[in-house]
Parts: sequence; C-alpha cells; structure tokens
Amino acid sequence: MLDVLPDLAAWGLFGLALCSAIEKLVPILPSIALFLMLGMLGVAKPLDLPAVIAVTAAGSTTGSLFWYGMGRWLGPARGDLFVLRMTRRLDIKEEWYLRLKRNYHGHPIRATLFGQLIPVVRAYMALPAGVLAIPAPSFAIATFCGALIWNTPFLVSGYLLRQQILAPDAAAPAAVAAIILVNLLLLALLRFNRPSRSAA
Repeated sequence: MLDVLPDLAAWGLFGLALCSAIEKLVPILPSIALFLMLGMLGVAKPLDLPAVIAVTAAGSTTGSLFWYGMGRWLGPARGDLFVLRMTRRLDIKEEWYLRLKRNYHGHPIRATLFGQLIPVVRAYMALPAGVLAIPAPSFAIATFCGALIWNTPFLVSGYLLRQQILAPDAAAPAAVAAIILVNLLLLALLRFNRPSRSAA
C-alpha cells in the first residue's frame, strides 16, 4: 500500500481521502507512516494543510463507517463471534474487546473520540460500535473529530519533513509527542468540565 501512495496522492484531495479510508478498511497498515507520507506527498504549502486534514479525517470516518455498518448488519451475537475470531487471528486479547464494549455502554461518544487517538484500538473499534448500535450520527461526528486530532500532527510533521525543517529521524517522534500532548490536554479538559458529584 505504501508503495502506491505517490500514485494515489497524485489524484489530489480525493486520492488523499481514499488513502485514509483504506487505512481503516485494511487496519494492518501503519497509520503513523501513512499520514507522515501523506503530509510529504499531499501538502505543497501551508495553505493546503486545512483541506488535507479535513479530507483525510473524512476518509478515516468513511472507512470506520464501513465497519460500523458491518457491525450493525451482523448484530450482537454474530458480531461478537466475528470480532473474537479476529482477535485470536491477530493475537489480540479477548479482554481488550470486552473492555471496549463496557466502555461503549457507559460513554459511547467519549469512547469513540478517545479510541481514535489510541493505536490499534482506532482501527478496530468501529465494528463493536456497530454491534452495540451506537447512534450513527454521534459515532460519525466523534470519529471525525478524533481523526482530525490523530491525523493532524502526522500530516504537519510530513509537510515539515518535506520542507526539511525536521530531520527524518525526528519527524515521527515529534508527531507522537504531539499526539500525547493533545491526549493529556483533552483529558484535563474533560476532568475540568465534569460536573461535581456534590452539585445537585
């Protein structure tokens, strides 16, 4: 897949959206490398960044909605069976999936948003969301917002790498550091805005 990125990126914004959708449809692709390369290939100048960030987030959301729809179609029983078989083949612990389901039951929007910021989880969470019948509009909005947060540092780092502002061995760590910083800020914001238990 990474070998054909230059050809797909040559299709403009549609090609970039397609690449980000494929990353969700074929979750074995390394998303960090993918978005770094898309930043290098698809962003010629800073003014291009907003459009590239938006279309790649839209592509990621589209790919997630495919698996979400598959989960809705399978339903709880068949969906659980499918996911558990998949986790065994991919050597992922079943407890991970069961914990994800519990989180979805309690906080579906928050789980979707933060799930998009966690490697591996972001690629596999759409199907259980469909199995649990999380409302589609809420799932799509939270997925889009999470994809915006995840994609942006890597796309920006790819652009900076193309401009030789960052050394090649510094681009990925800089993007990862940005992701961690955003996660910490979001957690702090959520905790700050959480209503006090004593307030009533």
